Amino acid sequence: MTNLSETKALTFDVFGTILDLGGSLRPFIAGFLKDKNAEVSAERFWEHWRYRQRIEQYQDTIMMLGHSGYLETSRRACVYALALCGISASKAEVEGLMSAWQELKPFPEVASALHRLKDRFKLVVLSNGEAEFLAHLTTNRIGYAFDEVISVNSFGAFKPHPSVYRGAARLLGLEVGACMMISSNSFDVVGARACGFKAAHVDRYRLPYEDTPFRPQLTVSDFNELADKLCPEL
Repeated sequence: MTNLSETKALTFDVFGTILDLGGSLRPFIAGFLKDKNAEVSAERFWEHWRYRQRIEQYQDTIMMLGHSGYLETSRRACVYALALCGISASKAEVEGLMSAWQELKPFPEVASALHRLKDRFKLVVLSNGEAEFLAHLTTNRIGYAFDEVISVNSFGAFKPHPSVYRGAARLLGLEVGACMMISSNSFDVVGARACGFKAAHVDRYRLPYEDTPFRPQLTVSDFNELADKLCPEL
């Protein structure tokens, strides 16, 4: 067990960590592909979409031409995935696919685990999503009142840019070492650790971790195990 005596806040990634992106979006994708008589599977299309979204976000940050926002980079990634799969779609059809992001669902164990953690730590969202989008998701989809909800739009760059982690600690009035990043995205864990955060990797997808010295203090399979490790007495 890592020393958590100085940890005051848990900062949570949302997309893919709290919210089940694939499980939420694949049914919408499958219906769209069926209507298009497309040969690609919903699973494969989602892989293309998610992979390209990451590239769009990295490119957005590296080019420094003005932060586009999470939903816009996701829309661009959707258009790319459609072209890659040879599927024609109108602007309205793309908007229809994008509307599915408003219906994202949390992983089933999240709510109970957050309630176990709240008495020991400040619980904070630190997400690539826009503030308005995050307000909708936390209120209407996750259904949990976090102590703080911090959007990367405050810093003008996507995670894992260091301004996000250092800026979040500043907004919380904490040293970086008093914050622990909770994420299923290993790039997020690496970015947080490189800035002095502690981190827990929620290894939901059983993917390899980067070859890097910036390792998480904890690796868990889901939020139940996270709560077991961080609050064993509860």
